[in-house]
Amino acid sequence: MLIQIPNLLTPQQVVYARQKLDAANWTDGAATAGSLAKRVKRNRQIDQTDPLGRELGQMILGALGGNSTFISVALPLRAVPPKFNRYEAGEHYGAHIDNAIMDIPDSGGMRLRADLSMTVFFSQPEEYDGGELRVFDANVAIKLPAGHAILYPATSLHEVTPVTRGARISSFLWIQSLIRDDARRTMLFELDQSIYSLKAALPDHPSIAGFTNHYHKLLQRWTET
Repeated sequence: MLIQIPNLLTPQQVVYARQKLDAANWTDGAATAGSLAKRVKRNRQIDQTDPLGRELGQMILGALGGNSTFISVALPLRAVPPKFNRYEAGEHYGAHIDNAIMDIPDSGGMRLRADLSMTVFFSQPEEYDGGELRVFDANVAIKLPAGHAILYPATSLHEVTPVTRGARISSFLWIQSLIRDDARRTMLFELDQSIYSLKAALPDHPSIAGFTNHYHKLLQRWTET
């Protein structure tokens, strides 16, 4: 399942982050890539120890924690702190699949299973040419407004196409869900959204309690921690 999350960040948050990111110290992104990814990764990143990355990462995590769509679709257990990258002048990230297991920095050795990948956009689409996020199994090319995010299964083969004009600035992170299986997450999300719609249209409908009970029974049966 691939889900767009519009307006994850406010316009004020985007402006603040861009001012900081435009003045940031960017380093070679290949330094953090695995042996196979190094061959196809050409971009720049902010070092994970940089206080700026930590500050803006906390801003993103705070926004995610208050976003009902993200909670409903991801059912998050834990996340890797957001990282930040920049593409320009032909830089790209060729087709690859993210690592299944990720270390969580400064967690005392804690790791997570990467169930979901997320990209948060900080450049407006008209600021750059190229730079689309292509998710192959969904057969889509994604280029969203600044402040918007895209969430997709971490097992998806994907790439960032070469940037030919301007700069593409974004954040990316991985989430471990309470529900390992993407098909089950999709069913729970669709059921949750149906319950929400029914409550909004017919708040006293007698079926709401039954559907809600069924949702929580499935959640209890399928949850993994």
